[in-house]
Amino acid sequence: MSAALYSLVSVLIVSLASAVGVLTFSLKEEDLRKMLPYLVSFSAGGLLGDAFIHLIPRATEGGGFATHVSLTILFGIVISFVVERFFQWRHCHIPTSKEHPHSFAYMNLFGDAVHNFIDGLIVGGSYLASIPLGVATTLTVILHEIPQEIGDFGVLIQGGFTRPKAIVFNFSTALTAVLGTFVALGVGHLAQGFASVLIPFAAGTFIYVAGSDLIPELRKEEPALLKSSLQLMAFLLGVFVLLSFTLLE
Repeated sequence: MSAALYSLVSVLIVSLASAVGVLTFSLKEEDLRKMLPYLVSFSAGGLLGDAFIHLIPRATEGGGFATHVSLTILFGIVISFVVERFFQWRHCHIPTSKEHPHSFAYMNLFGDAVHNFIDGLIVGGSYLASIPLGVATTLTVILHEIPQEIGDFGVLIQGGFTRPKAIVFNFSTALTAVLGTFVALGVGHLAQGFASVLIPFAAGTFIYVAGSDLIPELRKEEPALLKSSLQLMAFLLGVFVLLSFTLLE
């Protein structure tokens, strides 16, 4: 019972990190728009950093980079393509707006929901092992989530969401972590089996969203040396932040 209580409280705290977008309400709309290319760049770097620095190494810890891991990553990419092309596809030349959000924002939500579900599995599984391990895991996940949620919020705004709508949708996907914790508490040691499949799948979705949606989105504007350099720095910062979390693991 104590493990379940600690797990649920912890995962709710983790989910609150998705509300980091409320900090932008102090910014003018024009200032936020100027920041968006750098938030999207940061998010692209963070997603690729998460995939290649955290998720794929975690998926290969036991048996190495086996064929089933590669196939699951590819499956995540294929499913992302199918979701985007067949469920949210628009042959669209209408500019992104509040009334007309574009599908890359929804794809980012899809990948984020899978990732948060995995976080819930990990938090719940850690508390089943021991309370101290669960607390340490929760702190790591929170530190991991804050920069990612900042980038995700920028992607949703870039995709045409209003700030309140972006916060609500971001928080909704964060709640899949609660579902992941319930699953972990319900199935116990079997949670590791779920995670072993979902982790490389999430890596595939992150690679797809960053490479197919976010980076092309940044290339829509005319290149300018200063702006492109700042976007590159934001991208590398996203990778570096995710790399720095390996020191905590």
